[in-house]
Amino acid sequence: MILVSMLGFILIIIGLWGMLTQKNIIKMIIGFSIIDTGIHLVIVSIGYLKDRTAPILDAAVEKATAVERVVDPVPSALVLTAIVIGLAVTALMLVYAVQMYKHKKSLQINDFEELKW
Repeated sequence: MILVSMLGFILIIIGLWGMLTQKNIIKMIIGFSIIDTGIHLVIVSIGYLKDRTAPILDAAVEKATAVERVVDPVPSALVLTAIVIGLAVTALMLVYAVQMYKHKKSLQINDFEELKW
């Protein structure tokens, strides 16, 4: 799981680089999505415990020893929720990008002076 954690951190850095250095709005949105995926990988890798099974109580896992034999389901549930939220945020950003393109006929962030403070 260390490899997955490292891959997650690499994706976070690549996505952050993409968001901070690119001037195209679509590329910035892609950078956000890459960061989102990297965070998911890090959370899943943190929640993974070696030699444990899914948190489903059935004949394979006795109730008395379930605490020592199953994985904590909270990180997986958080990642599933984060995937849905990330998808919604990405869709919202793409809608804004389309509307900005319709208004200015450009996706370069430098063409939107009125959005800067």
